[in-house]
Amino acid sequence: MESQGNGPVVGSWPAVAQSPTLPVTLNDISKLPRCFPCVLDSPLAWSGGQFTKSSDYVLQLSHTHLQEIAIALREFKELGFDGDLVSRDNFQLPTLGLKLDHLRTNIHCGKGFGLIRGLNPQQYSVEDLTTVYLGLQSYIANRQGRQDKKGNMLVHIVADNSTQMKASHHRHSTSPITFHNEEAGDVVGWLTRNTAAAGGKCIIASSYTVYNALAATRPDLVRALARSDWPFALPRFHCRPILFHHHGRTIINFGRAALLGSASHPRPDSLPKLNGIQIEALDAIETIAKATQLEISTQAGDIHFINNLAILHRREGFVNGNSSTEKRHLVRMRLRDDNQGWSIPGDLDHEWTKAFNPTLARVWHLEPMPDGYFPLRSQSN
Repeated sequence: MESQGNGPVVGSWPAVAQSPTLPVTLNDISKLPRCFPCVLDSPLAWSGGQFTKSSDYVLQLSHTHLQEIAIALREFKELGFDGDLVSRDNFQLPTLGLKLDHLRTNIHCGKGFGLIRGLNPQQYSVEDLTTVYLGLQSYIANRQGRQDKKGNMLVHIVADNSTQMKASHHRHSTSPITFHNEEAGDVVGWLTRNTAAAGGKCIIASSYTVYNALAATRPDLVRALARSDWPFALPRFHCRPILFHHHGRTIINFGRAALLGSASHPRPDSLPKLNGIQIEALDAIETIAKATQLEISTQAGDIHFINNLAILHRREGFVNGNSSTEKRHLVRMRLRDDNQGWSIPGDLDHEWTKAFNPTLARVWHLEPMPDGYFPLRSQSN
């Protein structure tokens, strides 16, 4: 699966030094884990500098596309269905649908990301805007995932300093956050209802490019990332790899808070700590990802999609303004497509099953809810 594409990005990352604490021989450090490729030759292996104009990854909605969306929304509402029942069968987009199908393939089999631009959130009620969001999204993936144990389907990412815990939680903090993946979901999508007065760019990086850099310079770190001894504390304590080569695809899944703890999720002393090479491997991922990242200035109404199995994402810090339209508000969802979705490694299957099990409860809150309805996860959960 990795041999197709325009060739790997090479030579665009910083050197990753060999750890002086590891007394290994040349043969030791030159070996990749069994079955892991020497290089990922794939359109997923890109560097941000390749994308010189936003049209390289933005699907700009035309007047005709917006008219199609308006007709689809009206016809869907005439059916009298609840908004969560919207699908490509009842939200038909004759010409835009073809472009969305291309975006869907690009996310799963191409460069792994893209965004839809041109919606004006101020022209819709919250209910209608959410229905449009779900309608467009149904062309990217046909399954939607739960995002917490209560079954919330929509995560509202907004600044909130009402308590110290909320102010330090990445969902509600205004501070920058490091590169990571979501715990579950082949694809992560988010609608920007409002942008901040300053900052808050979406920043993404290719894990395939990170892999190629490490495979060329530090295969010992690739081996460390592929070992099953990484002690994740969230959403439950478990040990598994960060990096997988599964059914011909290379997959990454991790978050620093789950491995190192954070102000909002302190790591219990009773849990194992990361060793030196594990910390070095995390730092190497961050260094290479930052050196090859793509920064995307977001507009209100933008809908981003990223391949959560191959694209790392982070956020720069931001400052909200006084106006309601200058207070950053994202609505995130987790997605999976039955036709183009990747095979999931067994170590990740537990979280995918919880997210996409159709028999579990689902809750749709169109606005951020109090903790009793939309809890911040704690270590005891």
